[in-house]
Amino acid sequence: MNTDRTPLIPTRLLGSSPSWTEDTDVVVVGSGVAGLTCALNLRESGFHVTVVTKVEIDDGSTRWAQGGVAAVLDPSDSPESHARDTSVAGVGICDPDAVRVTVSEGPEELRRLMAAGACFDRDPDGALQLTREGGHSARRIVHAGGDATGAEVQRALHTAVLRDPWIRVIEHAMVLELLKDSDGRSAGVTLHVLGEGVEHGVGSVKSRAVVLATGGLGQIYQNTTNPTVSIGDGVALALRAGAEVGDIEFVQFHPTAFYLPELPEGRAPLITEALRGEGAFLLDHDGERFMVGRHELAELAPRDVVAKASTAVMRESGEPHVWLDARHLGADMLENRFPTITAICREHGIDPVSDLIPVAPAAHYSSGGVACDLNGSTTVSGLYVAGEVARTGLHGANRLASNSLLEGLVFSRRIADHIAKTQPSPGDPVLEDESSGSLLPDDIVPAVKEAMTAGSGVLRSADSLAETLRGLDRLRGGSPRPRPATWEATNLYTSACLVAFAASLRLETRGSHWREDRPESSDVWLGNTYLRLTANGRLAHEFRELKETDRR
Repeated sequence: MNTDRTPLIPTRLLGSSPSWTEDTDVVVVGSGVAGLTCALNLRESGFHVTVVTKVEIDDGSTRWAQGGVAAVLDPSDSPESHARDTSVAGVGICDPDAVRVTVSEGPEELRRLMAAGACFDRDPDGALQLTREGGHSARRIVHAGGDATGAEVQRALHTAVLRDPWIRVIEHAMVLELLKDSDGRSAGVTLHVLGEGVEHGVGSVKSRAVVLATGGLGQIYQNTTNPTVSIGDGVALALRAGAEVGDIEFVQFHPTAFYLPELPEGRAPLITEALRGEGAFLLDHDGERFMVGRHELAELAPRDVVAKASTAVMRESGEPHVWLDARHLGADMLENRFPTITAICREHGIDPVSDLIPVAPAAHYSSGGVACDLNGSTTVSGLYVAGEVARTGLHGANRLASNSLLEGLVFSRRIADHIAKTQPSPGDPVLEDESSGSLLPDDIVPAVKEAMTAGSGVLRSADSLAETLRGLDRLRGGSPRPRPATWEATNLYTSACLVAFAASLRLETRGSHWREDRPESSDVWLGNTYLRLTANGRLAHEFRELKETDRR
């Protein structure tokens, strides 16, 4: 575990000692599908829950999910087939137990979601409409509002949470650090409520357990489908608290984000994979279908395959995008099945009924994250993770389309059940000396994004990753004062360092990790990369080979 060449990362955020404290049973950080589902599941066991979200309850990544939820509901389909598709997309390093529990328990959790009020699209006879997306061998994706599944899921969960008086929601609050007792067990969190009190004011919420459901880290790149809050807050917090991070090098780039020279609201609008599932295809600037002959599934190949092909075509042509052709689907299909996409395109001067849609790969989903077991438990007692912040082992090197909402549903249930079973009871928090922490200035954010996009994006190599790490290291310095902007910049920097460093360690191409200097996959790398933060702020790393029985 040589740490000599690893980036230097703050081991604690510079801040203030908490000036107020409140108590609850469980703190859930994040208000997307994973966080809100976990809160509702915890209430079934009688726990009082405090949900903390950095923005408003509906402003996370869940509401932007267009495609749907993958689950085996058709009698002609099977969990075994879903598991096989998941493992193929994950390129050999999925955790088979995580795959098994997700695909087998997923249908029941989806039914629970529908019982909670989520309404999915149905045929005139009342049967759920099922579509197909890239990497799936069957139609098993349920959707809502045509292409507005995330918005409907968020609406249903939000409504259910607001009905429960024992779920307290704290909006516009940034969680800073994990509180721990003298035995190192999770005992709550410190947080800053944005816009209240002094700029650096900090409070604390003491609890028996903490669940991180903070989403992803796509904002470490210049082009992303993620909202502006997705900077890796949860990964950075967990790392500083002593938790392991796994498979963080695998950042999935969605192949069909709507191309815009400048991103509105900091994110590229997503053009759902379901559009290709219904027959849309990709074209180069000569009007040729470049996915035909590259993969047996053509445009429905796994996302990493399509993103790599699109990037190669763009590099060869010098153009900043390729084209998605949905014209042959017709106005009725586009306007009724894909109303969100049609509206987005028309808002930006493109009519998909008659025009080609400009698309380009954009950072979309982190397949790795804070390492956890099948109960969502991390290496820190009482700290749990769910959703995109978690590395459950389900996704391996590349997430299969529409498995993310499913994973959030399944593991949120498992976390709630485990907390109910174990009844964690930590001691009083031991308050750290907040003045011993450090921060990075907020003006480094554009440089972090530029460095990550140039050297640790879709295309990577030893040279580009080394330059990325050198560039990140050069950004350290100064003595910025504690405030939300510098706390966020430090978390963004931490997340970027994790991705770039882990990518430099994996000397092969696998899934969404594409090394130009190592274009082939190797059985030597059939395993997972784990990182942890040492006391001196360096990253220790360990590669764990898959057991022979788990190899695919």
